[in-house]
Amino acid sequence: MSTEPMPPLPPVVIRPVSPDDLAEIKALHALAFGPGRFTRTAYRVREGTAAISPFCLAAILDGRIAAALRFTPITVGGSCGALLLGPLVVAPDLAGQGIGRELIRQGLERARAAGVRLVLLVGDAPYYRRLGFAPVPAGRIVLPGPVDPARLLAAELEPGALGEFRGMVTAAA
Repeated sequence: MSTEPMPPLPPVVIRPVSPDDLAEIKALHALAFGPGRFTRTAYRVREGTAAISPFCLAAILDGRIAAALRFTPITVGGSCGALLLGPLVVAPDLAGQGIGRELIRQGLERARAAGVRLVLLVGDAPYYRRLGFAPVPAGRIVLPGPVDPARLLAAELEPGALGEFRGMVTAAA
């Protein structure tokens, strides 16, 4: 984990996502990511899954959703005990204030407490490295579509967990 000082977090309330939040989160995704988001490989994994898992979080600031984090239960080569993190979205006017990092920190804590052993994501290593993520060895874990191997990252919530996962990522039943 990072030891760099964090700026003071705005006065957000972090809570689980509810079905009533989905329209606002969808609008935030459209604003932040645009229509190209649907072509990404990680979206293929999430297709057909519930929009909310017990690990999804929202950050509320001044009565609006300032940020949201989705976690999708997955299997890797048939092995359970893993989540796919993403998307993480922060309102553009609030980016860089630590809200996304706090959502991830709390999400990982909740996942660890629930017995999740591994969290995967496709993202920028410099950002996620400070949150405990590291590159997955090339070829060890495969997603159902193209992914830059340098962007496939994992956080072991149980020491040594990555070594126990190998194969294709699919949404858990």
